[in-house]
Amino acid sequence: MGKAVGEILRHRNHSIVKTIDEENASELDRLDPGSIDVAVEFTHPDAGFDNVMKCLRAGIPVITGTTGWNEQLPEAEKACREHDTAFLYAPNFSPGVNMLFAMNEKLAKLMNGQAQYEASIEETHHIHKKDKPSGTAVNLATQLVDNVDRYKNYTLDKTEKDSLPVYAHREGEVFGDHSITYTSEVDTLMLSHHAKSRKGFALGAAMAAEYVYNRKGVFTMKDVLEIE
Repeated sequence: MGKAVGEILRHRNHSIVKTIDEENASELDRLDPGSIDVAVEFTHPDAGFDNVMKCLRAGIPVITGTTGWNEQLPEAEKACREHDTAFLYAPNFSPGVNMLFAMNEKLAKLMNGQAQYEASIEETHHIHKKDKPSGTAVNLATQLVDNVDRYKNYTLDKTEKDSLPVYAHREGEVFGDHSITYTSEVDTLMLSHHAKSRKGFALGAAMAAEYVYNRKGVFTMKDVLEIE
């Protein structure tokens, strides 16, 4: 993703002033906010939170697509405000997926009164992805739990009473497939998104980086894409 985002940013006439990975991770402790407009963070669930916090404490606006640390998001949002900078977290930067989020939330509200339908979520990613289920699937599941009264939580790869089942697969080099299915005795209704490459995610990340530049506060892709 880092390479894909870099290519898109250069194509949009931006400069990459510094690239940090495992080999030079110590440079995160010596960031110069005067030379960096926005930090773009795509790493690993175990590193994402610390990377984001170092940028925020340096007063550098940061966008991140690293998932698997949702419980620490409030702390990052607090740091953003304390250091008067900008922060944008997205479980998925793809414009198409964010449209899926909007449709999923709306459909969940409509389905709240339709108890004859049983919902489920299924996602497939490449074998290198560390978190399971994906951050995108977690966001989709949370939308259902928040809006469909008959679901109190979600469970991974199993069905339990009052729980929304989420099925996660890791296969080959799949870029990302997500589907939400409602099934009754008479029909099936499905929302789905299939990523053909990483370009969609990279484009969304570039748009998000451009959006937070010269802004202060906590944002989401809804702000970037003007989704009400």
